[in-house]
Amino acid sequence: MEVNKPARLNALTGLRCFAAINIVLFHFSNPYWFDFRYDFRMPVFNEPTLHFKLFFAPVVNAGFVSVSYFILLSGFVLAYNYNARARAGQLDRVRFWKARFTRIYPIYLLSLLMSWRMLSQEWRAHTPGMFWAGIVLTPLLVQGWIPAIATFLNTPAWTMSAESFYYFIFPWLAKWKRPARLAPHLWKMSGVWVLGMVPGALYMIFNPDSIAHPDRWSYGPWLQALKYTPYAHVASFIFGVMLATLDEMVPRASHLRLWLGLGGFAGIYGLLTLGLLMPLFACIVLGLAGENVLSSVLGCRPLVFVGESSYCLYLLHFNFWNLIHDTHMLDLLGLSRFDPWISYVILIGMALLALHLIEKPAQRQLRKWMAA
Repeated sequence: MEVNKPARLNALTGLRCFAAINIVLFHFSNPYWFDFRYDFRMPVFNEPTLHFKLFFAPVVNAGFVSVSYFILLSGFVLAYNYNARARAGQLDRVRFWKARFTRIYPIYLLSLLMSWRMLSQEWRAHTPGMFWAGIVLTPLLVQGWIPAIATFLNTPAWTMSAESFYYFIFPWLAKWKRPARLAPHLWKMSGVWVLGMVPGALYMIFNPDSIAHPDRWSYGPWLQALKYTPYAHVASFIFGVMLATLDEMVPRASHLRLWLGLGGFAGIYGLLTLGLLMPLFACIVLGLAGENVLSSVLGCRPLVFVGESSYCLYLLHFNFWNLIHDTHMLDLLGLSRFDPWISYVILIGMALLALHLIEKPAQRQLRKWMAA
């Protein structure tokens, strides 16, 4: 008996819009631009009587956690779509791998081609051996296994090296049987979460790079391995796969999902620590995968429309940003006074064009050629 394809979860696509934009702001903004203070005055008084503050700087400054969210979400979405087929013995591994290749490689290749001007910088930054390793391994999606060249040519491309490995192991993960009881599954998920925090904890304890206070600007070979390699993030992917099984055990219309989603968002705002965010991401995903007001808001058409281009926006935002500013496009159009805000809008527009003019047509053609 053939397994039916599950319904789309539009709210998760809508949230991808904000996650991708937050990564753009993390790379190309000053986080403190996003702290706002409003003073409300009463008509009969000259002094402000009410202060209202919005602090979004911590969210933007921790934009890197959106990558962890994307990896967890990748595991969840794949398991949500393929678990039933895998358990029924209907998941063709080779066809699955071909389908994932056609999904990620067209835009990945475009990002590398648009990064050709980085070759001279990469040559100066690496030994000849490492440079040529980057040249060979990056198009093959395996550069992430060598921390020194994980970000070769295009910084965000390291995640595709990690994802390609996760796609490889997924067919075996998807065969895990659905647990009969909730509690043992939650304990297993907790174990994966704890294991996911081990690399970061070991780094903080032993401080192998001798960095007194590591932050977003810190650099060191061990820190590179912690940030950019597949083995450092595999727990997030596996947690996402297990989360899809938990999702099957919670009724879609349950009020619990709404409270989990709201609690997840509130918790993330107050606790921006990468490893500790995994359970909060899980709460958000479960909330948005349900039928409630939160999923309706984030599943609205404009957010879904932009969210569908989140992969293009994430992978190409360095390329597009450099294109906008190296060509002096804004000066020629008389829009430079609106920079960087106008640049963010143009980036989203270019990502949408890449989605509809390159990614989707290339994916369709590749699937025909590869019978994916």
